[in-house]
Amino acid sequence: MTTFLLATNSVHVTAAAADYLQKRLDPAADDDVIVVAVRDPDAPPRDAGDAVNVARSRLASFMPVTETKDGEPVTEILAAVDEHDPDELLIGPNRGTDDSDGIGSTARDLLTRVDRPVIVLPFP
Repeated sequence: MTTFLLATNSVHVTAAAADYLQKRLDPAADDDVIVVAVRDPDAPPRDAGDAVNVARSRLASFMPVTETKDGEPVTEILAAVDEHDPDELLIGPNRGTDDSDGIGSTARDLLTRVDRPVIVLPFP
């Protein structure tokens, strides 16, 4: 059994994670998918909810657990890692908006602070 934690606030990140996970998950293996959407004060308010809806829809057969949190993304994601103790953390390279490019500050911060594999998902 593998536990995956997807940290997202973007439908693009969630779609990329669904593509990645559908190739990795085995329904017979009893893998767990936890989706943590963080409502970042600097992002449009609907983004986190839309990201959760994409996860529920695209990963429905794996019945992901979903949580929506308010706050600073790195702080909330690290708290979720501590709480759920996933085997892998899945993140996007950046906010996933049209004006984003490269590796963003949240991804950079997480890569230096998380003590388990971190998968940085390419956008579809």
